[in-house]
Amino acid sequence: MTTALYLEDAYQREAHGLVVAITEEGGIVLDGSIFYPTGGGQPGDSGWLVWDGKRLPIATTVKAPGGAIALVPAEPQNLPDVGTHVTQVLDWERRHRHMRVHTMLHLLSVVVPFGVTGGQISARHGRLDFDMPDAPDDREGIEEALHSFVAADMRVIDRWITQAELDAAPELVKTMAVKPPKASDRVRLVQIGSGSTWVDVQPCGGTHVARTGEVGALLLGKIEKKGRQNRRIYVHLDS
Repeated sequence: MTTALYLEDAYQREAHGLVVAITEEGGIVLDGSIFYPTGGGQPGDSGWLVWDGKRLPIATTVKAPGGAIALVPAEPQNLPDVGTHVTQVLDWERRHRHMRVHTMLHLLSVVVPFGVTGGQISARHGRLDFDMPDAPDDREGIEEALHSFVAADMRVIDRWITQAELDAAPELVKTMAVKPPKASDRVRLVQIGSGSTWVDVQPCGGTHVARTGEVGALLLGKIEKKGRQNRRIYVHLDS
């Protein structure tokens, strides 16, 4: 079981770690990881491991059996031995862009109030698929609403509830095809806004910026038809 340090502090760029296992595929498992593993439409983090004067590029990060997180080397050589103390160094620019895009997609799910059937995040843009038969007829209105949420610079916070509490509040789940992430009997909620001014709360295991203002400039992209009941909407970072 790897401690998900990225859930404790999404802004942590470096951390010490202890190599506890090497997977059959050559993935490096640490006792705690600041690297986010691929999941929920968000790509796995990349970066480097540093130890004893060596620097190993990490291409991506994936989930491994038993709740472990495996860092996948860009080159299958010079792996640290089990028991080695290493320093994790995140590719912060790429991760931060993922955080901005992920938060932007949560805002899009507020502006377009339909069930979400899929989604994908990259360092430049993101998209959500909505359970809606007709394309929205007010592109400018959607983009203006997104800009207003960003300009409001609302706090983005997370908290944990039990599975029983989530079962009692099914309206919190917007994704129709993906089960909410949970650890043991706990489910993580990400909320945008605080007090009486919150605009969104939903289960999510991804990384987010601390305030909506950090999303920055954005552009509404293509709106595509994907099947009889699905519309795909893209949003792009503009800087």
